[in-house]
Order: sequence, then C-alpha cells, then structure tokens
Amino acid sequence: MPGALDGIRVLDFSTMVSGPVATAILADQGADVIKIESPAGDEMRKIGNARNGLTAGFFSCNRGKKSLVLDLKNELAKKALAKLIGTADVLVQNFRPGAMERMGFGESAVRKIKSDIIYVSISGFGETGPYAHKRVYDPVIQALCGATDIQADRDTGRPKMFRIIIADKVTSITTAQAISSALFSRERTGRGQHIKLSMLDTMVAFFWPEGMSGITFVGDEIDVTKYQGTMDLIYETKTGYITAGAISDSEWKGMCKVLGKPDWIDDERFATTTARFRNAEERKQLTAVEIMKWERDEILKRLDAEGVPSAPLLTRLDLLDDAQIHENHTIQIYEFAGHGKIRQARPAAIFEGTPSEVKSPAPRLGEHSLEILESAGISKAEFSELERAGAVALPK
Repeated sequence: MPGALDGIRVLDFSTMVSGPVATAILADQGADVIKIESPAGDEMRKIGNARNGLTAGFFSCNRGKKSLVLDLKNELAKKALAKLIGTADVLVQNFRPGAMERMGFGESAVRKIKSDIIYVSISGFGETGPYAHKRVYDPVIQALCGATDIQADRDTGRPKMFRIIIADKVTSITTAQAISSALFSRERTGRGQHIKLSMLDTMVAFFWPEGMSGITFVGDEIDVTKYQGTMDLIYETKTGYITAGAISDSEWKGMCKVLGKPDWIDDERFATTTARFRNAEERKQLTAVEIMKWERDEILKRLDAEGVPSAPLLTRLDLLDDAQIHENHTIQIYEFAGHGKIRQARPAAIFEGTPSEVKSPAPRLGEHSLEILESAGISKAEFSELERAGAVALPK
C-alpha cells in the first residue's frame, strides 16, 4: 500500500542530522528521497559504530533513501543535476548561507528549472545577522537558545546541556511538517515556495510554552530560575528510581493518600495548584523523603491506583523488554540483505490508509547513481562520460 507521500521526489543535499532526519521522515511516508552527496560523503558516514560500512547514526538518519554522488565542482555534474531537478518536487539543503548560490543552485536558479518546487533552506542562525556566517553544531544552538539555562543544575546553578542532539532533531520534525504543509498548499494553488528555518528559531519556539513563560508577559517579566523545581522529576525508592507528577488537586490528593500524608492536602503550602507551584522545592523535598521508604514496584502500583501519573525510569536497554513498548510495536527489527538484523523505532505516526514504513536500509555512497540519473533522462553512454570525467561515482 503506498505511503502518504507516494510520487513525491525529494532531493536531499543536507548532511549530518537536521536535514537528513527530516527527509527520512518523508521517506518513511512514501517519498522518493535522493540523497545527493559529494565524493567525500556525509560526515555521518564516519561517526560511530558501523556494520557493513554503514554507521548506526547514518543508517537511522538516512534509511529509505537512495544515494547519488555528484562532484558539483564539475560542469558536467551540474548539467546532470539540472536535469534531475526537473523531476523533483522538493529540494532540501542545510549548508551555510550562500553555499548553494556559489554552486549555482540557489533558490532562484533552481526555480528557473522547476517553477513549482518546494525549496527548503535550513541554517543554524538564519541567513543574516552577526551569527549567520558561523559554523554550527547542536551544542552551539543549545548554548544560545536557553536550553542550558533550562537544564541548569538546581543546586549549583551550573548550566547543562541535553545529552542528545535535540536542536537538530526538533528542527528535523519542524522541517518535515513544513514541507508537508507546503506540498498541500501547492496542491491548492499550483505554486511552490521557499521555506527557511533556522535551528535557533526552531528551538526558541520549541521551548517557549513553559520554558519561556517568565518572559511571555511584556512588562511583567520574572526570573523563572527560582521555580526550576516546579516539574516533578526523579525520586529514589528502595529499589530504583521513579518519576511521579502531581499537578491537579485530585492528583495531589492521590499522592498524599499513597504517602500516608493526608495533612498535606489542606496545608496552605500545597492546598492549591498555585501554592504547590510556588513551594515546589519544599514539596519535592518532603515528597522525596516519603517515597524513599517504598519499594519501587509497590509505590508505582499504588500511585497508579490513585490516578497519579508515574513510571519507572527505564534504561535504553530496558526499553527492549518494556510491556508498553512491546504492545505499541514501537521498536521493530528489520532484516536487510547485507546488513543482517537492524533495530529501529518504527515511524511514530500511524496512518490508517497510507502507512509509513522503513522500506529500505540507508544507502552506500553512490549506490543508486546510475539508476537516479537514468530516471532523469541521462543515457548509459552519458553516464559513462560523467564517470570518466569524475563528475559522478558509483560505490567502490
């Protein structure tokens, strides 16, 4: 059964994570995604543990795609790319501002080839301004978007970073959603458009609802750091760690009942949601003392019975045996020729009529070069000429 984006061709010039994860989502949803690489290949091909020449990170960021190697310093390669652009619906690139223009494939040049194309430019900071010229990786964005302030150690105030590349991946999800909307708009209007996203803008927007609540009301800004403990996070029990959250009055009553502290229900420090918010650290400290008296599984059972949101803290290996993960078929094992068994998280969105699926492994460098260019009308003889000139490459 075809996916939701069946028949859509995406040219993916992006590297590392922010662009590739976005286009992998589109590939899962049925798009024909062509990863266009230089002869050196995406740097993600070189980072981390590998099997059969593909690293785990590259595999997960580029599953379901085809690889075309073009040396865009070569004029023959540029001519071949121009033909390929004529077959495409979407072009995605995440080079620094100006790089695509210097190669001859900026938005205006590409639109002359394919007038209704969706052209997507992902940058670190935007196309203008004091940071626009800078090279960027995820930690740089975390440093600038407020992430390290949000994650700061509650006791020492020392800034901390998320231990995942959160800025890249939030940008990926935002990009995939924006592309789908642009394609929908094109269906109604017949017009393509240029989508511009910066990782910095994306992360500030992502954090805004609760992370930036202290600066939402103009003229009434507050320092939210004193409320950093307002979200219930991690508690230690006799036999492991849990999380438990009591925000509403009913949840707080349930928490108090489980902990044998009915007097806390009407305590003026905790009697209302606002009071619990203002006295969050004290509430958490008192709660932690009581939770420490319990076995993990027993208190989780009691909290669940009282309607208090709670869960054990699972390690990454624990996920493989978790009952809910199994019930949801969240993690699946695929077997691809030459790669053996590969474990991946299935596409998160479950479509009733146009299912998403992991349809193929990540490609070897240049694996589909001939197939892709033939689809753009380039003959085998022309391909051989490109190959002799070093403009294109097949896998070694």
